Amino acid sequence: MDYRGWMLATGLGLGLSGFGLVGAAAAQDETIKVGVLHSLSGTMAISETTLKDTMLMLIAEQNAKGGLLGKQLEAVVVDPASDWPLFAEKARELLTVSNVDVMFGCWTSVSRKSVLPVIEELNGLLFYPVQYEGEESSKNVFYTGAAPNQQAIPATDYFLDELGVEKFALLGTDYVYPRTTNNILESYLISKGIAKEDIFVNYTPFGHSDWSKIVADVVALGADGKKVGVISTINGDANIGFYKELAAAGISADDIPVVAFSVGEEELSGLDTSNLVGHLAAWNYFQSADVPVNAEFIAKWKAFAGENRVTNDPMEAHVIGFNMWVQAVEKAGTTDVDAVRTAMYGLETPNLTGGIAKMLPNHHLTKPVLIGEIRADGQFDIISQTEPVPGDAWTDFLPESAVLDSDWPGLDCGMYNTETKTCVQQKSNY
Repeated sequence: MDYRGWMLATGLGLGLSGFGLVGAAAAQDETIKVGVLHSLSGTMAISETTLKDTMLMLIAEQNAKGGLLGKQLEAVVVDPASDWPLFAEKARELLTVSNVDVMFGCWTSVSRKSVLPVIEELNGLLFYPVQYEGEESSKNVFYTGAAPNQQAIPATDYFLDELGVEKFALLGTDYVYPRTTNNILESYLISKGIAKEDIFVNYTPFGHSDWSKIVADVVALGADGKKVGVISTINGDANIGFYKELAAAGISADDIPVVAFSVGEEELSGLDTSNLVGHLAAWNYFQSADVPVNAEFIAKWKAFAGENRVTNDPMEAHVIGFNMWVQAVEKAGTTDVDAVRTAMYGLETPNLTGGIAKMLPNHHLTKPVLIGEIRADGQFDIISQTEPVPGDAWTDFLPESAVLDSDWPGLDCGMYNTETKTCVQQKSNY
């Protein structure tokens, strides 16, 4: 019997109540309920389904250890179906109907922004596992993915310093994460001496499929002989068409390198990567990280989910977030949100690249920055890795944000103006 079958057969509490399947944990009089808020259908299912599976594995493992505070964990899985308003409805359902103690979920920033008012109103707790645009710090969210200074800025530096890129195409899906990230990057590039006219910015809808004109525009950007690079904040299954069009146009990584912020092993597993060799991605984890803790995690994942399944960066973020939440609950002796929040600050847990992740007062983590080069087998050669970088909730490269700080345990504020010495209301970019 495989690992997943053993977990099910021994009743170790997968708790698949969102699918109408109830494990032994759910049958108990009392369980600790963990909400899993990821799209299992629609354009983002390509990325988010794996994160649901990751949570089920982590919950099963914790139940196999005896659960938490003497209780079993129960996963309550819902499908917001890549529908951003539905994320808010499902979050409310998790908190008021299912009475979950914590939620792990969302991928896009527009889904997170949809959920934010609900969890702040109801004092819920969300662990958000995906790289994002920053410019936010909520006391009800722990951001276990990368802020711009832990992904976008270092990737841009790599293009400038290592590849000699002189012109930039900033290609993104049309929503808050790409737009805000590209505003930051445009400001950063101009500060580094790149002319505004040498920066091409383009946005496309979710699920966009016709990339011929956009790729032609990127090629035309280099007509004067200057080196062009693409920084991609394209999300979901639109990436499939983009990379296919690059290959059809005969563009190699030597011609126009692409660095992606939302393409990892899971997305590449559905592509013919032979023509993508040499293109790049910037993350804080790759499956190819050659350290014992990662080898152990990969083995457990494949035993649980199947030999052909891959790991990726947001999975690692869920591992870190879940392990920290377990630590915080044990430390607090309760799942009460306010008590758990207080217990989270300063917690440390191993990451999967051989280092340690630490939770900061601004609800962000310390994370190493990795640049990976796509291989023909859909994995990445890690060609650059930094020491852990503290996540910055507010970027230094937008004037209105450079004066802001986030210090929840010290100032009880996520948007503290260091010039006026006041806590101001969280601005919204949704």
